[in-house]
Amino acid sequence: MSLLDDARQLAATGPVCDACLGRVFADRSFGLTNAERGRSLRVAAALDDDEPFDPVDTEDCWVCEGRCAAFDDWAERAAESVTDIEFDTYQVGTRTPPLVEENERMLREEIGADADAGELFKSEFNREVGKLVGRLTDTEVDFQRPDVQFLIDFDADRVETEINSAFVYGRYRKLERDIPQTEWPCRECDGSGRQGSQPCDHCGGSGYLYDDSVEGFVAPLVEDVMDGVDAVFHGAGREDVDALMLGTGRPFVVEVKEPRRRAIDTDRLEDDINAFADGAVEVEGLRRAAYDMVERVKRLDASKTYRAVVEFDDPIDADALDDALAKLDGATIEQYTPQRVDHRRANLTRTREVYAASGELDDDQHATVEIHGAGGLYIKELISGDDGRTEPSLADLLGVGARVTALDVLAVEGEDEPFADEDYFA
Repeated sequence: MSLLDDARQLAATGPVCDACLGRVFADRSFGLTNAERGRSLRVAAALDDDEPFDPVDTEDCWVCEGRCAAFDDWAERAAESVTDIEFDTYQVGTRTPPLVEENERMLREEIGADADAGELFKSEFNREVGKLVGRLTDTEVDFQRPDVQFLIDFDADRVETEINSAFVYGRYRKLERDIPQTEWPCRECDGSGRQGSQPCDHCGGSGYLYDDSVEGFVAPLVEDVMDGVDAVFHGAGREDVDALMLGTGRPFVVEVKEPRRRAIDTDRLEDDINAFADGAVEVEGLRRAAYDMVERVKRLDASKTYRAVVEFDDPIDADALDDALAKLDGATIEQYTPQRVDHRRANLTRTREVYAASGELDDDQHATVEIHGAGGLYIKELISGDDGRTEPSLADLLGVGARVTALDVLAVEGEDEPFADEDYFA
């Protein structure tokens, strides 16, 4: 059978609108909408048969049941659902009614075509409504990770609108000790602040073990300026609660859920956060980021540089310290899960590299050392030996007990590439 014969046979099944007729042949020719394709076939058949042209009202179509006449209506409803939302990209999806899916299958069976021949109703509706939404909102379609997703639900007669998260990248410095990176709920009361009818003795009724956190200084302000409903703090690892984070700081991303604003002044936000933190925490380099920056911050292999103040059980001399540090410089370290974290880490032996080690005595029982090592290297245990769980260690090499009394993180940098890759910014 010829193309026109197929078109005649389909048109004879009952009133079939131009879009539904043309959609069966969507893989033929280019630059036409399905409605234009269907109308052209209908006109060509009428000319070939020398019969009067008999158009079909889309509202009467037995296949889509008139839905192909409603592109404009659904686009307007979608646009109205985001009148107070800032966004640059979008995507439209359609939940096709089962009856329309069955009608499409039956239509194609008339000419022995595959059930998915040409284009399906869902794809056409997504595209045609999507083009109109773009014009109404002056935004662009994005099939990967749009700012807003619209789902047309015919059976429920509604547009479901999902506002995807926005992301802000930066680096933080933690300038006071005993501040955790993220909020630390009290384990005794599960963060409720109460034990029965009484305030929790363990946390003083606050629900948290620490009054402040880096997250608490940063995330609420980002959420507020973006007018979101929640914010999640993602860090590139974390330092101990009692450690400072200095130097260029630690990379982080704040994820703001359901933001109503995206075009923000990050310089002003940076100033506001620093003023709010009042010297406890500083941020810099704030930029809007793409969603996959979260995975990059959490997964990119990173090396870290530490400065540790070390106390020894017995006096040592400078030559012994230099010799021990020279042996650590470039060494491969085996660390069984440290005692202080074995309640939340799997018990296994990890192998990590020390890239550089240096230091000097402050007096015969105190020294300041700097260690540059691979991510995941436990520095406190590298100094103390952790009762033999870390080998080699500074304590074992010196033959005296040693412990870190103050720890500062000086740098967190990608092993092979920087965190701040332009491909990951919005």
